[in-house]
Amino acid sequence: MVMKKEIHPELNSVEVKCSSCGTEFATESTKAGFTNVEVCSKCHPFYTGKTKNVSKGGRVAKFNLKYASTTKTTAKTEEN
Repeated sequence: MVMKKEIHPELNSVEVKCSSCGTEFATESTKAGFTNVEVCSKCHPFYTGKTKNVSKGGRVAKFNLKYASTTKTTAKTEEN
């Protein structure tokens, strides 16, 4: 496929550095110079397979946690 001349931006070779893991790699971009990225394919959980599964509990567990101290004091006053 032949591209039209003088309508496409020029591609430049750039060095990219990941802020999370410090990996540096070369790629092409229309912007010239050095570029920083927050997450690269070497440290992103989707590509590495390392996921964080944080179970925060459901709505009932959240309710019980929030009102646990209130229900204990209410039960003691009802017994007296």
